[in-house]
Amino acid sequence: MMAKVFSLLFVLALCFGAAGGKLEQVSAALPQGAAGGVELALSIGGTMCVWSGILEVMDQSGLTEKVSRLLSPVIRGIFGKAAQDKQARQALSQNMAANLLGLGSAATPAGLRAARRLAQTGGRPDHSAVLRLMVLNSASLQLIPANVAAVRAAAGSVQPFAILPAVWLASLGSVCAALAVSALLERVWRP
Repeated sequence: MMAKVFSLLFVLALCFGAAGGKLEQVSAALPQGAAGGVELALSIGGTMCVWSGILEVMDQSGLTEKVSRLLSPVIRGIFGKAAQDKQARQALSQNMAANLLGLGSAATPAGLRAARRLAQTGGRPDHSAVLRLMVLNSASLQLIPANVAAVRAAAGSVQPFAILPAVWLASLGSVCAALAVSALLERVWRP
């Protein structure tokens, strides 16, 4: 699908460039844009590799279990009975820790493991817990927006973390709103 979108954008750029008499400028911008895209992907990819490695070290060293115990009251408050499963709780805590660090892509594998465990808990799927996990991942409370800071640093920002207060307020507001709407909808549409 993305290949079709990019192909359409490319064709539109060529058409508008030709119609505006600036086809040479469009042609010159093509390699510059490609080089910028590769540079940005490498800088973000490097950051993601480092943090994914840190999360794996956490898992292998047993630190995930300790973080799971630390986050256990929060996880139980949000996920209820579904969080009683130890593996689900560990995956949820790793997912939440990655999201707190602003590592959405690194949080994905733990989120998928958590969703699988939540769907199997107690012999029957807990769809509301899986949906709550999806809502939390979409809203994503972030303390350290590592990915955004990496993009800002790659773009030449002198202070890539200057956005922290805005990120804290926006992510806290989005998580609170998402959980409130989720709770309301669960009461209205009970399966």
